[in-house]
Amino acid sequence: MEDRNIITLRDENNKETEFEVIATLEINETEYAILLPLKEETDEGLVFKILKENGEEILEYVDDDKEIDMVSAAYNELLENE
Repeated sequence: MEDRNIITLRDENNKETEFEVIATLEINETEYAILLPLKEETDEGLVFKILKENGEEILEYVDDDKEIDMVSAAYNELLENE
């Protein structure tokens, strides 16, 4: 069985959700993570920016369609080149 990179995120209501980290990539000097929620029946990943704050990594949900499309295109290109 393949090792999966699982993380737990807590939302503003302190609700925990587990995600599988599908990929991390850097675009235009910004780091992004594509996460797949484990408890939902979907194959569509969510895009998060990886920000550095006080030496810690913070994930910020991306809801801008253009930014999501940019990350999706970069991810698809990465898959094509593997």
